[in-house]
Amino acid sequence: MESRTFAIEVVKTLQAAGHEALWAGGCVRDQLLGRTPKDYDVATSAEPGEVRNVFGKRWTLPIGASFGVITVLGPKGSGVDPIEVATFRRDGGYSDGRRPDAVEFTDAREDALRRDFTINGMFFDPIESKVIDYVGGKEDLKAKVVRAIGDPKARIEEDKLRMLRAIRFASTFDFELESATLAAVQQNATQIGAVSGERIGAEMRRMLAGPNRAVAVELLRESKLLEEILPSGESLYADSKKWNAMLAAIRQLSELDFSAATAITLQAIIEKLGVGEVVDRWKLSNDEKKSIGWISKNWKTLAVGHQKRWSEIQPVLLHQDASRALAVVDAFARSSTPEDTQALEAISFCRQRLAWSTDQLNPQPLLDGGDLIDLGIERGPKFKQILDAVRSAQLDGEIETVARAKEMALELASGV
Repeated sequence: MESRTFAIEVVKTLQAAGHEALWAGGCVRDQLLGRTPKDYDVATSAEPGEVRNVFGKRWTLPIGASFGVITVLGPKGSGVDPIEVATFRRDGGYSDGRRPDAVEFTDAREDALRRDFTINGMFFDPIESKVIDYVGGKEDLKAKVVRAIGDPKARIEEDKLRMLRAIRFASTFDFELESATLAAVQQNATQIGAVSGERIGAEMRRMLAGPNRAVAVELLRESKLLEEILPSGESLYADSKKWNAMLAAIRQLSELDFSAATAITLQAIIEKLGVGEVVDRWKLSNDEKKSIGWISKNWKTLAVGHQKRWSEIQPVLLHQDASRALAVVDAFARSSTPEDTQALEAISFCRQRLAWSTDQLNPQPLLDGGDLIDLGIERGPKFKQILDAVRSAQLDGEIETVARAKEMALELASGV
């Protein structure tokens, strides 16, 4: 069963039980834009208990019942994602700047008015194939505008995360951020700290991994959010040359990759503070932290890879993030005026080497630790240094046999 088919069945089942039921939010927007929705949400006049009665407790989860949300599970073995079914509601105050303190069940129109942006505030009846629009979302979709529903200041006061969501929607769809909505974001940018680092990181992950990430970064700066979500974010503003170089490079980045895009976007800050402070603020995963840090540290080495000894560049090329780092080199090289032909030559060299067979790219070491012990060399500070030196000589073609490798190890151990 497809997700769309299941979403239609959920609406049909609720309507058959005498309740109003409609698709809501992003799935309606995406459908009108000609995109395939990633998921489907249903809004209904049925209250949580009624939704559970209609579908049965075995096929529902009351995880968000206090906010009027019941999760409806798909048929066993169907493979479809669960669908959140939310009762039409009006929200109370937002004392924490993220979630309503209380909700009051109401009708579709009131439910639309409490949502964030007009393009996300529409409903669709898949049975009658009819759009229900109380907020002007269709007009704003046509005009390519992201506009807050009602008073933008009030919408942001309710949920500070909406500031980042406004930037994400505008950049993702290449829409204009409506002037009053942008002004409200600028006026409230300092309050983004009320949002958890995890949620900020999630929004940045979606923005920077997308094809319009340069637009997102420019909007983050214009909205004054960038300096709030980054440590020492003002360092990106101080040097216009670095800022423009970063924007040009991120436009050229060929891979839709969060780690590579982040390494480019934050280069000026990472050079000053290191990657730790940035990724810790966004609560990124350890894998993301390592990846961004490694790319930031090594992409410049790859940019001159063809000029370095093979023993220096080979370990870098073997790293799992080497292709990402090469994408960063390529982005900076192609965005420079004129193009950085030296870096492009280095990229070509590195990619040719990566095309080598495994035995050629990463031959078996001539010696290992056991061999050194057999030679009578005691473990100690020099042990690794000897192995590294022998390995480098092997990679650089200075030694080719085990016998010569042993001779070199003994010479190094004796200090000759």
